[in-house]
Amino acid sequence: MPSVTVLDYGSGNLRSAVRALERAGADVTLTADRQAAVEADGLVVPGVGAFAACMAGLRAVRGPETIGRRLAGGRPVLAICVGLQVLFERGVEHGVETEGCGEWPGTVERLQAPVVPHMGWNTVEVPHDAERPSTLFAGIEEERFYFVHSYGVREWTLQTNDRTRAPLVTWASHGGDRFVAAVENGPLSATQFHPEKSGDAGAQLLRNWVDSLS
Repeated sequence: MPSVTVLDYGSGNLRSAVRALERAGADVTLTADRQAAVEADGLVVPGVGAFAACMAGLRAVRGPETIGRRLAGGRPVLAICVGLQVLFERGVEHGVETEGCGEWPGTVERLQAPVVPHMGWNTVEVPHDAERPSTLFAGIEEERFYFVHSYGVREWTLQTNDRTRAPLVTWASHGGDRFVAAVENGPLSATQFHPEKSGDAGAQLLRNWVDSLS
């Protein structure tokens, strides 16, 4: 049974994520302890609320350093909702710009849709790469997932070359506006939606990720 640490840095109610990961077959620990976060087979970085508040909480437990250390060693990380957003370079909310973790270039900004927040079930556009199929969405490419957010990454700007492999980027649309719904980038994976609230499809996504830790 793979060990998974859910990083507790003051970001909302994390019990639903813990229970969902346990049902997916993981031995789950909820903690802010850095050593536990570094040593687990998998690290989950949740996120609820404002970008700036989540970054402040992450920094308080040395979260960006922990994430970077894991990725440098090729150790898996899964980020959820605002957890995905803070992996980018910056977030802009109410005219205030906050520096993110900088794992990916890009800006988190308000969705340009008639109705915000984007709340409810939505399909996603999973990339079809025969040579490198999605791990997260295996068997659930056509399913719906549960979103609750007002902000997102509306442009993907990461450049690659012959020495780097492009991440798999999954998109979704709301009110005519397109945004990043998930990213799979080597050991680093992230979803804008909440798999722990996405019924059978979300449960399968978490199982797919937990199974990949073995």
